[in-house]
Amino acid sequence: MRAETTTERKAAALAAFKDLARDPGVPKPDPILVVDNVVRRFGGLTAVEVEHVEIQRGSITALIGPNGAGKTTFFNQLTGFDTADGGTWAFNGNRMTGVPAHRVARAGMVRTFQLTKALSRLTVMENMRLGAQQQRGENFWRALIPSSWRGQEDAITEQAEELLARFKLDTKREDFAGSLSGGQRKLLEMARALMVKPELVMLDEPMAGVNPALTQSLLGHVKDLREQGMTVLFVEHDMDMVRDISDWVIVMAQGAIIAEGPPDTIMSDARVIDAYLGAHHDAPLSDKELEEQLHEAEEALEAEIEEETQK
Repeated sequence: MRAETTTERKAAALAAFKDLARDPGVPKPDPILVVDNVVRRFGGLTAVEVEHVEIQRGSITALIGPNGAGKTTFFNQLTGFDTADGGTWAFNGNRMTGVPAHRVARAGMVRTFQLTKALSRLTVMENMRLGAQQQRGENFWRALIPSSWRGQEDAITEQAEELLARFKLDTKREDFAGSLSGGQRKLLEMARALMVKPELVMLDEPMAGVNPALTQSLLGHVKDLREQGMTVLFVEHDMDMVRDISDWVIVMAQGAIIAEGPPDTIMSDARVIDAYLGAHHDAPLSDKELEEQLHEAEEALEAEIEEETQK
């Protein structure tokens, strides 16, 4: 039954992208996130300039691009960790522009970081409990009356136990988060994000710094998010991972969306090749360029001969 559900979820995600154009910003059948004209500048540098992009509900979408393309900065705008200079975006039809990070998470849109943000001096379980939203015990006056929040805390602990078991961190529940390996901290951060019961999970390079022993485990957990009914948007440089788990790929370069498409064809797109390798990477040399290279080679050879003669 589990395998059947997985197959159905995957099939539904792929069906949503069938026959879609490969143009940047192509409309999706049922977008959970819609972004328009988002711009972020740092001085004279334009780090993000996204005209339009939509993220399909129930899918796993990869956001790829060369280093410095603006992927993490774009994530930061959408999740309230940075302020955009312009533009709007909506999650589930609700405008999220300028909404602070904690309210973005409360709305059901959570993210993880390339460098994990686990609280090192708290235990794994304390990190998990911290991820739950709207805890009654956080209110000063309610905190004075344990009967008003004890039941909710028990439910939060039970949810945390289930997630730790799923991520195989249950034996680490009383360990300090700072004692975990890099891969285990990635697992903890993902598990903690799920305490919010999100609809959209945004993962910033989930495989960065993870040893091979935990890579397959993390891959399985990312796929499992879709099977649990969530939408996934992730940044990644590992193209094997992108091809393995994504249903759709969006490509950024110099802050803009330059291409979209299925993972099995996107890397053969001329626009993507140009972004990664340069627009004229395979163009023949002009006569002037060839003459300059020959001249440089001759000068290098003459210098080498002169050095040998002096010896």
